[in-house]
Amino acid sequence: MDMLKLIALDREDLEIVSAHLQDAVVRIGEVLWRPNENRVVIALNRFDWEAAVAESPAWQRRRAALRFDRVSSCKCRGLDCAAKDQLLNLLAIEFSETDAPGGVVTLSFSGGGALRLEVECLESEVVDLGPIWQAPACPDHQCIETTPIESKIMRA
Repeated sequence: MDMLKLIALDREDLEIVSAHLQDAVVRIGEVLWRPNENRVVIALNRFDWEAAVAESPAWQRRRAALRFDRVSSCKCRGLDCAAKDQLLNLLAIEFSETDAPGGVVTLSFSGGGALRLEVECLESEVVDLGPIWQAPACPDHQCIETTPIESKIMRA
């Protein structure tokens, strides 16, 4: 599989990024808000959905980085930002336009936590960084199983 590199400049682009990052594992300490640069950078371990549904399925995770530029505000809800080692499971990323071309990007995590980014305009990129490793399980809500073994939700 090729390394992923996607740019999102509108809602439709971000929906594709969101699909690729569904079930990514994020450590709170690896969410970096850089207000002087108007940037949020997030290091994450994404589940490789392309590999999971390939002709020869493989469950694997890839180290990746997600970046949002032109961010004027970064707020969290339902997250303990001081718990730097706490793991989060990314469910979805959405964009709501409020004052075109600006709006709000919401990153939703399991358990109800969320990051809310106010942006001048949508400008985001996700890129694989290289390391790939076998995942012991496939997140069960979309897993296409090739064996009768029950799938488990990836916990870390």
